[in-house]
Amino acid sequence: MDDPVLRVQSQLTDRDRVLLNWLYDHGVLTSFQIAHALFPSLDFCQRRLRTLHRLRLVGRFRPQRADGGSYPYHYVIDQLGAEVVAAARDERPPRRDHARAERRRWTSSRSLAHRLGINGFFTDLAGYARTRPGAELRRWLPESACGRAGAFTSPEDPGLVRAYQPRVRPDGYGLWAEDGAEVPVFVEYDSGGEQLSVLLGKLVGYQELFATIGRVWPVLFWLHSAARERNLRRLLAEASPPVPIATGTRDHATATGLSPADAVWAIAHGDSQRYRLVDLAAYVADQRHPPLEAA
Repeated sequence: MDDPVLRVQSQLTDRDRVLLNWLYDHGVLTSFQIAHALFPSLDFCQRRLRTLHRLRLVGRFRPQRADGGSYPYHYVIDQLGAEVVAAARDERPPRRDHARAERRRWTSSRSLAHRLGINGFFTDLAGYARTRPGAELRRWLPESACGRAGAFTSPEDPGLVRAYQPRVRPDGYGLWAEDGAEVPVFVEYDSGGEQLSVLLGKLVGYQELFATIGRVWPVLFWLHSAARERNLRRLLAEASPPVPIATGTRDHATATGLSPADAVWAIAHGDSQRYRLVDLAAYVADQRHPPLEAA
């Protein structure tokens, strides 16, 4: 019997496999995000996406704008693409309605904008790394994976630690490397809809996680505006946060043409100096969070 997964394998590039894994794990990406992260041009990207769509590896939809017109194509995993990913990971095949359920989830989801926002954070990192030797997004985990038992422990950890299930649910986790250094980070993507006290309340979960796994990593708050950042930093100064925190704003990054890898991060207990993402590796090396050298 002809196996469609085996039949399509020879037509896939390494870049295709990266994309299929991303869609399987992270749900939805726009054509612009995919192009920036993985391709040298938008035209090249769109041609390849049409081929993957024809092969039924990816699905797509195009939301309408409230003021007329439409957004770019949004891509999700199709059933065959999900089966290809599961086979490569030696996992059980997905349900027969996996792709249909995922498509329905994102075409009707109120959380679509938030998911695209956090995915855009990581595809911006991947796009930065694509054109800069020595930079690499080595790991990218979605919220669902961050909440699994043992997600941030190593095989050498005691059984009790490996079984620990984090209470905190970051929007994403990444392992970023550049210039010979690497920094693991948790990302909290803020769209401005929550009270700042809710954001601060998440720090207790991070403190518990770090105490359990015996490691401390920066928590990044990626805020939508400078005003929001100023208010959060004021509260952080009053609260003396128990974990290392850095803040950055999307409006600043957009206005300056910078990415999350660039010098857009201000440490919570410091001044307004901005640091590159990799410079936050000092947090990993010293739990006392010493002052960093400016980028």
